[in-house]
Amino acid sequence: MKKFRTYQLALSFYRDCQKCYVGDRIMRDQFKRASLSIVLNIAEGYGRVTSKDRRRFFTIAFGSLRETQCLLELLGEEELLKKADVVAASLYRLCQSPGCLLPIIRD
Repeated sequence: MKKFRTYQLALSFYRDCQKCYVGDRIMRDQFKRASLSIVLNIAEGYGRVTSKDRRRFFTIAFGSLRETQCLLELLGEEELLKKADVVAASLYRLCQSPGCLLPIIRD
């Protein structure tokens, strides 16, 4: 997955989110779950064979990204919001056209 740009962007974004201070316990837990969900759903979608399956996981990741962006707005984290926009643009393109990401193996 090293060449999967959207995954790499999401992974970098997740790592940056982990460095973000969130004082409220409930908000912190939700922030951690939502930011992790982005990366995990992109990874799972990448492993799916059909476009329909890939789109479903990429769409879930996009929803988690929007949730994370809302929390970042509440926290006033402008730099992370900019990074989230880059991930969102890449993920949105995947949702629109999930295509074939896996090589076809022929016997």
